[in-house]
Amino acid sequence: MVTFLRPMDLLHKRLTSTLMRPSFPMGLTNTDGNGGDIQWCFSQVKGAIETEDVTEPDIISCVEFNNDGDLLATGDKGGRVVIFQRDKGKIGLPLRGEYNVYSTFQSHEPEFDYLKSLEIEEKINKILWMKRTNPANFLLSTNDKTIKLWKVTERDKRPEGYNLKDEAGIMRDPSTVTTLRVPMFKPMELMVEASPRRIFANAHTYHINSISINSDQETYLSADDLRINLWHLEVTDQSFNIVDIKPANMEELTEVITAAEFHPLDCNLFVYSSSKGTIRLCDMRQQALCDKHAKLFEEPEDPTNRSFFSEIISSISDVKFSHNGRYMVTRDYLSVKVWDLHMDTKPIETYQVHEYLRSKLCSLYENDCIFDKFECSWSGDDRHIMTGSYNNFYRMFDRESKRDTTLEASRENMKPRTVLKPRKVCTGGKRKKEEISVDCLDFNKKILHTAWHPNENILAVAATNNLYIFQSKD
Repeated sequence: MVTFLRPMDLLHKRLTSTLMRPSFPMGLTNTDGNGGDIQWCFSQVKGAIETEDVTEPDIISCVEFNNDGDLLATGDKGGRVVIFQRDKGKIGLPLRGEYNVYSTFQSHEPEFDYLKSLEIEEKINKILWMKRTNPANFLLSTNDKTIKLWKVTERDKRPEGYNLKDEAGIMRDPSTVTTLRVPMFKPMELMVEASPRRIFANAHTYHINSISINSDQETYLSADDLRINLWHLEVTDQSFNIVDIKPANMEELTEVITAAEFHPLDCNLFVYSSSKGTIRLCDMRQQALCDKHAKLFEEPEDPTNRSFFSEIISSISDVKFSHNGRYMVTRDYLSVKVWDLHMDTKPIETYQVHEYLRSKLCSLYENDCIFDKFECSWSGDDRHIMTGSYNNFYRMFDRESKRDTTLEASRENMKPRTVLKPRKVCTGGKRKKEEISVDCLDFNKKILHTAWHPNENILAVAATNNLYIFQSKD
């Protein structure tokens, strides 16, 4: 095992295992009512009250809507997956922004690698829904080492009237059977079952940070710190290594892979981001091993902002394609950037998430918050972008009006249908009544994981062990 020393701390914090204007598609309406600004309301909160002691296994580690938004899955550090289903209401019509628990199951258990003397955490790193093709739902879940394909099915009928079994299920003596009965299905209380259909293991030396399904719905990729593998959903004992950035000498290691995703429309394209702040677009038609990228997206560094922390805060923690496949959004520590796939020299849009923290980087480095990995989400129409911050704040950016909003996931705003008040952070001077000082921010309360309903303005925001649901005011 190689031991690294500063100033390469930023790299080894991540190598933890061993080292034009958006259009509105049909079906989605812009419920703004205020020149493009969406008014957000509280809908629900799931989880224990924040004042209670939060146990590590209960902390939510990923959030994901399925393709039609009727199901919402969360994974936690205890290896559990909780699926919420949209409330159908009394007349069978779905209620906006209201979800109830549908199924809960243990996806991963803690393990121990005896060859490497390594503990493998049960924490769920990512959840990925498959497109629905039959009454059952399928999802992929992964911890640091193992990916599992789960089948989630409903059962509301049971067979009765067996000939060779009695009502208790005990086998009868065939000689006592004098009449034949036709078994019948009778209604029963709805039962939701989750069963593992495939287990994809033993392919990653380092911690898995991303999984992404291909648009062909037959293959998917999994990425760790140094490699990206391509899997077929029907084959569990074989994967193809399509990216490998591991140097022959680990002392020459300069960057790690932080996120990866397939293009939503072109099955041959995928991107991956790095701790150096670059994004590489790869085309699998060019060669089997995509070590040579088709495009490199990188923004030149501003010399005036150069500091000891520049490399750390430029590391990209998340990358996501827009639904139309034309753009991609990336999140680094202080900002969100939108890139046009046709222009790799610089981002077409840059939004500051919490620029007021630039003066606090030293203390954020000392308490390790500077290594937090924030995710970002697109709205269904690709017009808005959402990402998290500290103090349970989350940020919304309108790409059309260029306006931004800071909202808070808090139990103090639990009155349904009440419009959330925007929050503002004061950096100095006189503080207004509604503002909060940057020195009063709680860095233990952070929004790392968010999800936006694919067709409607409904948000899922994970705040420690609580899941908040917000909806637009229509």
